[in-house]
Amino acid sequence: MTSNRQSPQTLSDLIETIPSIVDHLFQNPPKNALTIYTQMMPGDGVRPEFTTWRDEQWAWRNTIAVHDQSYHMHSLHVRGPDALALTQYLSVNTFKNFEVGAAKQLVCCSPEGYLIGDAILYRLEENDYLVVGNPATTDWVKYNAETLDYDVSTEEDPMWTLNPNKRREFYRFQVEGPKAWELLEELNGGPLPEIKFFKSAEIKLGDFKARGMRHSMGGMPGLELSGPWDDYKAVRRLIMSAGKKYGLRMVGSIAYFTTVIESGWWAVPVSAVYTGQGTEAYRKWLAPKHASMRMSLGGSLYSKDIEDYYLTPFDVNYGHIIKFDHDYIGRDALERMKDKPHRRKVTLVWNAEDVMSVQQSQLEDTGETPPLPITMPLAAIARMHYDRVEDTEGNMIGMATYPGYTANERAMMSLASVDMEFAEPGTEVVLVWGEDGGGSRSAGNIEPHRQVKIRATVAPSPISKAAQSYRSRIGIKRGSLEDV
Repeated sequence: MTSNRQSPQTLSDLIETIPSIVDHLFQNPPKNALTIYTQMMPGDGVRPEFTTWRDEQWAWRNTIAVHDQSYHMHSLHVRGPDALALTQYLSVNTFKNFEVGAAKQLVCCSPEGYLIGDAILYRLEENDYLVVGNPATTDWVKYNAETLDYDVSTEEDPMWTLNPNKRREFYRFQVEGPKAWELLEELNGGPLPEIKFFKSAEIKLGDFKARGMRHSMGGMPGLELSGPWDDYKAVRRLIMSAGKKYGLRMVGSIAYFTTVIESGWWAVPVSAVYTGQGTEAYRKWLAPKHASMRMSLGGSLYSKDIEDYYLTPFDVNYGHIIKFDHDYIGRDALERMKDKPHRRKVTLVWNAEDVMSVQQSQLEDTGETPPLPITMPLAAIARMHYDRVEDTEGNMIGMATYPGYTANERAMMSLASVDMEFAEPGTEVVLVWGEDGGGSRSAGNIEPHRQVKIRATVAPSPISKAAQSYRSRIGIKRGSLEDV
């Protein structure tokens, strides 16, 4: 018998066929952070580790680290006389004084004021802008370019895993660390031009020319270098060879994604496109296999309402860049929100004793279900990992993401967005570790485990070395892990 039921043609169609968006995302593979991040950077030049992930983390604070960003990000050109007007209409921050060669943050919101995505926007030429980020942002820009009345065209350069040509338009290397400037001046054959933050200039890399933009992944001095793809392998060899005497380390895909813990960038929020009248047309434009439905969701925070995972720009400390000097999608909603209570982005430094109790449980056979292992350096169990954060009385006060360890801070940490009264550095909070249901929500992607509570201390975001003043407070309390 042939079914008359048609396959979903749009994201909107697919959402109507599933009982729960949250459950759908919880069941999506992959569920292991190391798998997630090594799959995102599978090109010839990027390994999971080149030396060790600890050594590579150490390099961006002490010598030179080179992050190969050529593979894992989507790129989208927006060209035409209205390219600036369109991108400004999509971003909460102002694009005044946006000259050719500069870059801006592109922070896109839904009409309801929730984050859709966050990317970097480069002005390459007078009417040629390049959006670089994840598909949540590039697809939103592409949709609006096609449906709004702006004189623009778009051209996409997908990330490596989705790129049928298996070549990119540009290579992109982030070269940073205390010795980075010395190396770059050597390759340039002399002093570098003065380059201010998010500005760029043409520099030499031996016989090659590249665009050097002042930017950093880990908060250290350096430049983001970009140039034509055909130069990729030769430029990479040159940088590695010249950098040997400076202690240069290529950074593998495992260590690369721990930079967000130190830099404090909430890179992949749950995109606010699943609900809301303002994005209904967008859901009807998107294909059912869009990344928004293939993303995996995991962690201890579980709610049947996908909107409980949404964030506003205020919640991730973008309040200072929100401007009301231009019209943009979400402006009215953000104006209504601006004087209301918000959460604040912080770093949570996990209690060392509680972390070790979880790890020790993996070496014991007590007959009871153990806690979920804390994998180092990346403990995330989904691309969008959200943990529940509580006060010491068990009341929910926020959410945390990017659980991970860096050798530079000697601590397990998370980024978190918590209620303002708990955002003061030194405040003691509790992070719930392990999935609600002990892995049963993940369709077999996570081993059975029990939830536990891990004490944590609030520190600034970005953390850099600021956590050292609080480190003496970590791990001094005694006691066994508390089950949820």
